[in-house]
Amino acid sequence: MAGCGAGLCCCCCPRCCGERESRTPEELTILGETHEEEDEILPRKDYESLDYDRCINDPYLEVLESMDNKKARKYEAVKWVMVFAIGVCTGLVGLFVDFFVRLFTQLKFRVVQSSVEECTEKGCLALSLLELLGFNLTFVFLASLLVLIQPVAAGSGIPEIKCYLNGVKVPGVVRLRTVVCKAMGVLFSVAGGLFVGKEGPMIHSGAVVGAGLPQFQSISLRKIQFNFPYFRSDRDKRDFVSAGAAAGVAAAFGAPIGGTLFSLEEGSSFWNQGLTWKVLFCSMAATFTLNFFRSGIQFGSWGSFQLPGLLNFGEFKCSESDKKCHLWTAVDLGFFILMGIVGGLLGATFNCLNKRLAKYRMRNVHPKPKLVRVLESLLVSLTTTVVVFVASMILGECRQMSSTSHSGNDTLSVQGMSEDVNSSIKTFFCPNETYNDMATLFFNPQESAILQLFHQDGTFSPVTLSLFFLLYFLLSCWTYGISVPSGLFVPSLLCGAAFGRLVANLLKSYIGLDHIYSGTFALIGAAAFLGGVVRMTISLTVILIESTNEITYGLPIMITLMVAKWTGDFFNKGIYDIHVNLRGVPLLEWETEVEMDKLRASDIMEPNLTYVYPHTRIQSLVSILRTTVHHAFPVVTENRGNEREFMKGNQLISNNIKFKKSSILTRAGEQRKRSQSMKSYPSSELRNMCDEHITTEEPPEKEDLLQQMLERRYTPYPNLYPDQSPSEEWTMEERFRPLTFHGLILRSQLVTLLVRGVCYSESQSSASQPRLSHAEMSEDYPRYPDIHDLDLTLLNPRMIVDVTPYMNPSPFAVSPNTHVSQVFNLFRTMGLRHLPVVNAVGEIVGIITRHNLTHEFLQARLRQHYQTI
Repeated sequence: MAGCGAGLCCCCCPRCCGERESRTPEELTILGETHEEEDEILPRKDYESLDYDRCINDPYLEVLESMDNKKARKYEAVKWVMVFAIGVCTGLVGLFVDFFVRLFTQLKFRVVQSSVEECTEKGCLALSLLELLGFNLTFVFLASLLVLIQPVAAGSGIPEIKCYLNGVKVPGVVRLRTVVCKAMGVLFSVAGGLFVGKEGPMIHSGAVVGAGLPQFQSISLRKIQFNFPYFRSDRDKRDFVSAGAAAGVAAAFGAPIGGTLFSLEEGSSFWNQGLTWKVLFCSMAATFTLNFFRSGIQFGSWGSFQLPGLLNFGEFKCSESDKKCHLWTAVDLGFFILMGIVGGLLGATFNCLNKRLAKYRMRNVHPKPKLVRVLESLLVSLTTTVVVFVASMILGECRQMSSTSHSGNDTLSVQGMSEDVNSSIKTFFCPNETYNDMATLFFNPQESAILQLFHQDGTFSPVTLSLFFLLYFLLSCWTYGISVPSGLFVPSLLCGAAFGRLVANLLKSYIGLDHIYSGTFALIGAAAFLGGVVRMTISLTVILIESTNEITYGLPIMITLMVAKWTGDFFNKGIYDIHVNLRGVPLLEWETEVEMDKLRASDIMEPNLTYVYPHTRIQSLVSILRTTVHHAFPVVTENRGNEREFMKGNQLISNNIKFKKSSILTRAGEQRKRSQSMKSYPSSELRNMCDEHITTEEPPEKEDLLQQMLERRYTPYPNLYPDQSPSEEWTMEERFRPLTFHGLILRSQLVTLLVRGVCYSESQSSASQPRLSHAEMSEDYPRYPDIHDLDLTLLNPRMIVDVTPYMNPSPFAVSPNTHVSQVFNLFRTMGLRHLPVVNAVGEIVGIITRHNLTHEFLQARLRQHYQTI
C-alpha cells in the first residue's frame, strides 16, 4: 500500500494484565476482529488522518497578500465570538440534559416511593417493582433507539474525541445528529436507572458543538446553510473541538481550569498559548451560562450563580462541636497512599473485566441484528432494577435516625435542591423513626448518593457499604459499553466514595481513629478509584479541587491520583485507551520508546509511491484517483540527469541510502498495474504535456548535482515525460528513475480541480488554465466530492491539469537518516498527515503516515531490524 495514503493501523491492545508480542501489520487483517489465541484486537487502516498543517499554495498566498491588519483583527474577533458562542451553547446543552433528567427522575421516584410506602403495609411490593421496571425499561428502550439512529452516540464519547484531538477523523463523531442523539439519549439512560453518568457525554456534546457551530452548515439540515467563509480547515475545526471538549468538562463539573487541562492532557497533540486562552474563555462561558440558568430556574434568584456545574461536591467542613476534627492531617497521607494503591488495583480489575466484556460484545453481539443490542440494554436495565429493589428490601439495614443524621452539614444546598442532604434519606421497608441505609444509596440520583457519602456521618454500616460497592462495581462494569449514551465519571466517583467511606468506618471502628473526617476519606476513595479507571492526573486533580472548592485537598488528591495511575499502569491501560484500541484507532502516544531510536526514517517509510507530475492528463489523474485510496500524492519530475550514478552493482545507491532491488521491482509492478488500469481510456500515455516541449541535456558527469538543483530552483517545473507507458521491456533505469520532489497535493484538491474543470488543452499554454480562489477550493469542506461520483462523460481525457498552483510546495520533510523519535515528535506535535522523506539532492525516496508511526508497526520494524543484524 502506498505510503502517501491515509493508511492507518493501531497498536494492538495489551492483555488485561500485561502485553504480548504482536504480529506484524502485514500479517493482520484490517477488520477489527480478534484472534482468540493471541487475545489481541487486529488493527484497522480505514481511519483517515486530520491535516493540521497549512497548505501554503498559491490560493492561500493570495489570501495572505490581501490580508491587512484590519482584516486580521476582524478574523481574530470572529474567532473569539465563535469561542464564546460554543461555550454558551455547551452550557445550554447541559441545562437541557440536567432539567429533563431531574424531571424524569423525580417523577419516577415520587411514584415508586409512594407505591413502596403503601405496599409495605399491604404486602404488594411486587407491584412497586413492576412500576419501577416500567419506568426504567421505557427510558432505556428510548435511549437504545436513539443509538440505533446514530451508533457513534453510544458510550461516553471521550475515546472518540480523544482520537479526534489526536489527529484521527472518526466518522460521524462531530455531526449534529450525534449531539442530538447523545443529549437526548443520556437523559433517558440516567433517568432509566442505569449506572451511568451524564457528565462524560457532556464532553462529547461540547466537542460536537465546537465542530459544527463555526461551520454554519450541517449535513443533517441541508437547507440551513450560510455563506460563512471562515474556518474551513481541519486546523481551525480541531481548535474549536478542543474548546468545545473543555467547555463540556467545565459545564459538567463547574471546573473551567480543569476543562482546559483536560483538553490539553487527554487530547490535543498541538497546542499554543493563544489556543489556551481561547479554550479557557470558552470553558468560563460554559460554566457561567449553566450556572446562571440553573440558579435562576431552581432558586428563582437570577444572577446569583449558586450552582457552578452539573456535579458539585458541596462544602467540606468539620462539625463546629468537634474541636479535634481536621479535614486531613499529615498522618492521613499514609492511608491515602494505601488507598491509591488499592484504587489502582480496583481500577485495573474494572478495566480488565470491561475489556473482556467489550470483546465478547464485538464477537457475539455487534455482528448480529441491531435489535440484539437493544435487547442487551434492556437486559442490563432489568437486572439493575431487580438488584436495586431486592438489595434495598433484603440487604439494607434499618438504622435509627440519630441526632447526627439531623445535624450534618445543614448549610449544604447543591445540585439545585433547596433541601439539605438529609432530605434524601429513604425509609423504604423500615418502621417509623428508622431509615434504610441501602435504599438511601440506591433510590436516589447518583449525585445525591455521592453527597450522602461525602457529608453524612454515621449513616451507613460497613456491611452495607461493602455490599453496595460490590454490586455497584459489577453492574457499572457491565453497563459501560452497551448501546446507550453513558458516562463513567459519576459511577466511578460513587463506587470509589463507598470504598473510601468504608475505609473511614473501619479506621474508626477497629483502629480507634475517632477524629478523622469521613468525608475526606470518601473523597480520596472516589479519586483513587476514578484515577485507577481513567488514569488521568493533572486535569482530574484540578477538576476535583474545583468541584470541592477546597484548595487544601490539592496535595492528597494529587498524591492519590499519581499512586493509583502508577499502580494501574503496571497491569493495563486506562479505560479510554482500552476502548480506543478496541476500535482499532491509531492513537499516537506522547513519545516513542527509547529503543525505537535504533530505527531511522528509511526503516519505517513506505518506498512504493503513487505520484503525479506537475502537468498531468485528466485520464491519468482519474485513473490514479479511482485505482488508489491514498489521500495525498507527491508531485515529482524524473531526474534523468542523475541516472548514470543511480545504478551501481546489485543495489541501488542514491545519496547514501540503499534500497534492495526487490523494492524497486515492487514499485515497477505498481507502475505496470497503473498502466493496465488505464486501458479503458482513449490513451494510456502518462505524458506531462505543456505548451512547448522542453528537453533536458545531460549535465557533465563531474558537475555537482546539488549545485545544479540550487541553480534550477527558481526555474519553471520541467515538462519531462516518459516516451511510452511502463512496459516489460523497460530496463531497470527506465523503470525507476530518480524523482525530484516538488510538493504534495491532496486527493480532495485533485477532485475539486476535476469537478470545476480546471485544465487546459495541448494547443494552449498552462497560463490559460482557470484559476480557483482559496474560498472555492475549500467551499465543499469537510465533505469533498468523491471521484466515483464524477461524470466522466463531462471530462476530456486529453486535457491537461497543471497542479503546481494548488500543491503544497513546502511541506514538512525529513531526511532518510532521521531518527524515529525525531520523526515521531515532528509528526505528532505539528499534526501532520503525510511526511515526505527527501534525500540530500531533493529526491523523494518514501513517505511516512500515521500508520508508519503506530506502536505495533514500529515494533514490527524493530524486530525486522534485529533479524537483519
